[in-house]
Amino acid sequence: MPAWVVGRPAPIDEGPLRLVELPVPEPGPGEVLVRVLACGICRTDLHLCEGDLVPRRPGVAPGHQVVGDVVARGSAAERFEMGDRIGIAWLRSTCGSCEFCRRGAENLCPRSTYTGWDADGGFARYTTVPQDFAYRLDADRAPEELAPFLCAGIIGYRALVRANLPPGGRLGLYGFGSSAHLTAQVAAAQGAEVFVLTRGEANQRLARALGVAFVGAAQDVPPLPLDSAIVFAPAGELVPLALRALKPGGTVAVAGIYLSDVPALDYDRDLFRERDLRSVTANTRLDGEELFRLVARLPIAAHTTVVPFERIDRALSDLAHSRGSGSLVAAVS
Repeated sequence: MPAWVVGRPAPIDEGPLRLVELPVPEPGPGEVLVRVLACGICRTDLHLCEGDLVPRRPGVAPGHQVVGDVVARGSAAERFEMGDRIGIAWLRSTCGSCEFCRRGAENLCPRSTYTGWDADGGFARYTTVPQDFAYRLDADRAPEELAPFLCAGIIGYRALVRANLPPGGRLGLYGFGSSAHLTAQVAAAQGAEVFVLTRGEANQRLARALGVAFVGAAQDVPPLPLDSAIVFAPAGELVPLALRALKPGGTVAVAGIYLSDVPALDYDRDLFRERDLRSVTANTRLDGEELFRLVARLPIAAHTTVVPFERIDRALSDLAHSRGSGSLVAAVS
């Protein structure tokens, strides 16, 4: 089968991602084999290709926003039937027995593994997943429409929960890519007033089209104090700006798996008066289940640009250079 794999990490325009032929994998015990129909293209994939996120396995195939159909089952894999439409997200497995797993914080499991990092993901025609870490999806919705929710949506939802936004509160979003544009819709549907601060005219146009309360540049000061903010852009220099934009008692959540260095914080100006700064690490399966229940009943839609499987490397270059807006999705088969 054709698959895109990471060779030697390097800037994306130098070709770290290579198209190769791999054997179709066989599902192990408790796993299913999935024929990939669509796979979202995430900034985490870019970090992996460029070495900001060090590959855990040589020649790994990235891609962790996977929609596909079950075509084979390993031993003891009985959760799904052949032909079922399922989704594969970033979190691939956890130990189930550590203190974090036992208390419902499996995203912090020290033995957790990840799709497209520890094991081959959706930048291939076929991939496998442990059945307990897959999501049952609506087969009537287009795979390309659902793919972004499997990481951008789930991580954005977890970041929104971590941001501790009060009902009807003001939410600032720093950066407005795939995850932020979904989070904005979830927050607005729940009654929040959304303020978007982002670079790039395409991202700003999308934010305006979604009807947010304010759109400005990433360095701008929101016109009103914020209750909560989420930093989606992997730019540490935005963290102090987000903290200073908060009301007393407000919270900033940092959503990225990678962030450039945060400048020194001024305690009185940035943190005093009980402003909180939180990080977001991966997701739990419960996050995904809660999100998909919301997606089923709220008017939330991914704004996608669909690219052919053969152009995944070019799509990652577009992502690196902020060409386009919304979510990039590869039509795989």
